[in-house]
Formats: sequence, C-alpha cells, structure tokens
Amino acid sequence: MIRVILPFHLRTLAHIGSEVTLEVEGPATQRSVLDALEAHYPMLRGAIRDHVTHERRPFLRFFACEEDLSHNPPDAPLPDAVASGKEPFLIIGAIAGG
Repeated sequence: MIRVILPFHLRTLAHIGSEVTLEVEGPATQRSVLDALEAHYPMLRGAIRDHVTHERRPFLRFFACEEDLSHNPPDAPLPDAVASGKEPFLIIGAIAGG
C-alpha cells in the first residue's frame, strides 16, 4: 500500500481526507502512483497532470522522505520507505507570488 497526502484543494475536489492509501501494481513510481490515484479518484484527472502530456502541473510538487522528486523522471522508483507504506508520497501545492 502506498500512502498519498494531498493538498487541500485536491482533497476538496476528491471529497477525501488528507491521506489516502492505494494499491499500486508493479514498481512504485510517480507514474504508477498517479495512475492509481486518478483511477480511484477520476475527478483528479487533469488536476495533477496534463491530460495529454501527463506532465506535472506547474504549481504542484512531489515529495517523499524529505526529498523533492518533482523533476525526477516519472518512471524512477520511489524510495523504499514510500513503496513499503512507511513514509507517504506528498503532493504539495506550490506558493507563488511577488
């Protein structure tokens, strides 16, 4: 089981609490986790990744084990602690402004 923590606006959109658990088939990667998340919560499709390119939306960041994984390849394995469910995969809303 993979634990995923979502930012408030995505929790509201999906009508869920702050953390969800997902079964992920195959290796735990950003792509496999996001595929499972969007399959289980279809209202999130397009909110985290672009519909066509599947690239991360600009104001979302991905973290795990206190490490920014936002620019890692989508098929790179997630840390073992995330794959085992010990640590969560975090999706964070970035803050911008001037």
